[in-house]
Amino acid sequence: MKKTFLATLVTSSLLLAPSVFAYEKGDIVFRAGLTSVAPDDSSSNIFVGGASSGADLGFGVNVDNNTQLGLNLAYFFDDQWNVELLAATPFKHDVNVNANPLGLGKLGEVTHLPPTVTVNYYFNDPAVPFQPYVGAGVNYTLFFDEEFTSGNASLGFSDLDLDASLGYALQAGFDLLFANDWVLNASVRYIDISTDAFFTLDNAGLGFSNASGSVSVDVDPYVYTVSVGYKF
Repeated sequence: MKKTFLATLVTSSLLLAPSVFAYEKGDIVFRAGLTSVAPDDSSSNIFVGGASSGADLGFGVNVDNNTQLGLNLAYFFDDQWNVELLAATPFKHDVNVNANPLGLGKLGEVTHLPPTVTVNYYFNDPAVPFQPYVGAGVNYTLFFDEEFTSGNASLGFSDLDLDASLGYALQAGFDLLFANDWVLNASVRYIDISTDAFFTLDNAGLGFSNASGSVSVDVDPYVYTVSVGYKF
């Protein structure tokens, strides 16, 4: 009888005790893994020259995917709410034309950093190891090392420059907590990234002499992350 009573007491205590998996206010989670930026892009047509004498080239540009090391830091200001920073090693994207009437092929390359801050809400009870969440926040994307390919530079394209972008970010994902303080994470973000690209075209054969050019691009990528983290 005593053994049965003790067994029941121990079992009840384990069921009622706080789980070692629980997120709590004040927790910090650091994650590292792979982050892939997959643009859902669209653009205006490339325009070269002034307002009165310029030319619409009749085609726009597109941006390819890239995957880098993703780093992530989250702070829980409540048991079920956190603020999260997404950082990564610089992403490098090929920029291509949507059509190829001038034989341009790959137009150039751009590099960017897209730090993103979101506030996330965790749906489950904090003591449950599987933790789905949604969030929203803001993104700032800085472009640098913009350059045309050598082939297009020889055609007279130069001085490529992209404006920085400030936009919103939406996120959904989950944490799976295991081995006390370790975390397996997967998430997807939609990030509003828009930029205006400017350049110079100097090609007498095409009828342009040091003419300024521009194209507006909505990059708007889906950002996929798979990572492993640790809860402090």
